[in-house]
Amino acid sequence: MTRTSADALDVFDPAHIDDPYPLYRRLREQSPVYRIPGTDFYLVTSWDLVTEAVSRGDEFSSHLTGALLRQEGQPPTTFDMDGGGQAIHVLATADDPSHQAQRKLVQPLLAKRIRGLGPTVTELVDRLWTEELHADRMEWAAGMADRLPLSLVADIIGLPDAAVPQLLTWAYDSTEMLGGVVDADRFMQLVTAATELTGYLHTEFAAAQRNPGDDLLGVLARAYAAGEITDVVAVLILVQLVGAGGESTAGLIANGARLLATRPDLQDELRREPALLPAFLDEALRLESPFRGHHRHVTTDTVLGGIEIPAGSHLLLQWGAANRDPARFDDPDTIDLDRRSGANNLAFGRGIHFCIGSALAKLEATAALTALLERTTDFGLVEDAPPQWFPSIFVRRHRSLPLRLRIRST
Repeated sequence: MTRTSADALDVFDPAHIDDPYPLYRRLREQSPVYRIPGTDFYLVTSWDLVTEAVSRGDEFSSHLTGALLRQEGQPPTTFDMDGGGQAIHVLATADDPSHQAQRKLVQPLLAKRIRGLGPTVTELVDRLWTEELHADRMEWAAGMADRLPLSLVADIIGLPDAAVPQLLTWAYDSTEMLGGVVDADRFMQLVTAATELTGYLHTEFAAAQRNPGDDLLGVLARAYAAGEITDVVAVLILVQLVGAGGESTAGLIANGARLLATRPDLQDELRREPALLPAFLDEALRLESPFRGHHRHVTTDTVLGGIEIPAGSHLLLQWGAANRDPARFDDPDTIDLDRRSGANNLAFGRGIHFCIGSALAKLEATAALTALLERTTDFGLVEDAPPQWFPSIFVRRHRSLPLRLRIRST
């Protein structure tokens, strides 16, 4: 069989969008630092090189300065996200010392709220289960995986529950902008949605300044009053938390359910031994990383993996590829609940930018999948309605995931 050269690969091929892992394998083996032809974007796919790039923050900045965009019938291009160097970067896209200062503002409140969120998460799972279960069917992605995370993000920030449906639309619009697979008309709609989200959060932040509460809006309002941050930084932090706050959790909840839906034996094992669920979540994160990767901006002419990379270029560090690198994980394409190294994966990032909401994501996924396992004797995919993936080179999220459920008798 003739082997396709890495130079001939099209990362936007629909087959690679739906199942990127053969592509990742080929890139790891043939070109672990791969320049997408005609662009200044490089895909980094091996464990060693991804983790090396993360550690070289002076050369590979976290600033989000460009997004890869492929419109129908056109070659891929780079969309400027930096405004000629004028953009303000926060949290996940900021470098130290700004990143550290912003994280210190947000993290204590998150840690405090997460410790007391257990009953709220359980109550939300119960409500969504009741609303979304129709006979022996449930649309798990839209009904549970998408709705649960944004409800909790809104609660932590201090936004009204009534705003959640609109927040969900805005949140997914923001990650769609980075997904690469967007036509011109849709891209302009996404730009409008980003402006609307920013405007809404600016209004909520202004209200919080008049009467700061014990939520994240209150934390940021008090920091602004003390001169610790600007109002622009405060609003951008909120924008990022809404935009990315539900994405990783929604991916984990749906990806975990789909993996289990194809493995009745694994379902039974987890029902017998619920203590194994954390190990399963680690494997689900490793196998189906909700963010396929994150961006880095190249600040100076440099070399990575023997490949010369000029200043001003962009890296896409492919968590999803590195997490299946056989140089790091034995038999990497299989679920192994005894895998000692499974928890040490890159699904939540690495180093100073390790996901600030990882504990919340695991709390929510544990509650949702526990309910799914405890309330059924078996569940599987619906034969005439297969799962659909959201088309993106940036996230790994289901557009739909219909499940057939065999409800446990009470």
